[in-house]
Amino acid sequence: MQHHETGLALGLMSGTSMDGIDAAIVETDGLNRVVPLASLALPYARGLRDAIASALPRARALDAPSPLAPDLIELETRITDAHAAAVHALLAEAGIAAGRIRVIGFHGQTVAHRPEMGWTLQLGDGAALAAATGIDVVNDFRSADMAAGGEGAPLAPLYHLALAASVADRPLGVLNLGGVANLTWIGPEGSDPVAFDTGPANALIDDWALRHLGEPFDRNGALARAGRVDEAALAALMDNAYFARRPPKSLDRLDFDTGPVAGLSPADGAATLTAFTAQTVARALDHLPQRPVRWIVCGGGRRNPALMAALRIRLGVPVEPAEAAGWRGDVLEAEAFAYLAVRSLKGLPLSLPSTTGARHAVSGGRLHRAPQPAD
Repeated sequence: MQHHETGLALGLMSGTSMDGIDAAIVETDGLNRVVPLASLALPYARGLRDAIASALPRARALDAPSPLAPDLIELETRITDAHAAAVHALLAEAGIAAGRIRVIGFHGQTVAHRPEMGWTLQLGDGAALAAATGIDVVNDFRSADMAAGGEGAPLAPLYHLALAASVADRPLGVLNLGGVANLTWIGPEGSDPVAFDTGPANALIDDWALRHLGEPFDRNGALARAGRVDEAALAALMDNAYFARRPPKSLDRLDFDTGPVAGLSPADGAATLTAFTAQTVARALDHLPQRPVRWIVCGGGRRNPALMAALRIRLGVPVEPAEAAGWRGDVLEAEAFAYLAVRSLKGLPLSLPSTTGARHAVSGGRLHRAPQPAD
């Protein structure tokens, strides 16, 4: 692909919240041109979500990510099949033929992220997805960055940078509230973005809501709003060396747990965990070159009014959902992997020293060509 050549790309993201697959089509040149087109969210079947959740502790305990154990190979097949179904559903809904899509960016499902050990594991078979869809696939986005000394995450910042060209406010903070929270700091023209994971976003709140409500998340922040923050428990949660560590830095979903709030009522526990997420974002200000004058929030956490209110109090500047900037907050990460797949095809960087700590700007991703039909 020529550097300025534009085409359609399809991105797939299934995040640390493990709730399902986001799929999005964008028209992009992998540089400054990004036109979001169709998108959809496909929830995981309950059995698949449960299988992923039960695989996390086993995957985290591995010494190395390969070779995969038979149960993880079977899980990878199920995850890949679900992603193929998402591709077919999106193309059908959008009325776009597979032949018009230049590439699929396939993130896969993270089951362990161990930057301190130099590896990360996303389940998803790129070759099988290319065969199932008839479209070239780029996957394995994180390994090259880690081989160059980087954290392998976060990878959305260069997409945030492209989107932010339409937003005048600088410095700008882009906050993604998935299972884990990560931010991208975008400074004046010509400065490199700064990015890192700030702490948990929805993961602990979701786990708490599932345990106490039987619901996968705290709908509208209602449980948190019914409770009071326990300052001692919040202090215990904040007593973690991660928050003082200078970026670049990144997290695994299981790096934190709900232990410090275990004795609290359901409402007080939810309120305290919600305050914890907001407090960790505020703590991250210590590591930024300048404080953002505005925050744009994407990911599921932006739908939680209790969390958004807590962020506004602690950050003291406008904190707005992605839609206020004209962005699509639910599928931003899926769009990002479509964009990054095009950059991978062109050999352009997917990460920078300032976003992951890699020794140099790193391209990456592994290309799987779709089988050509026989004549």
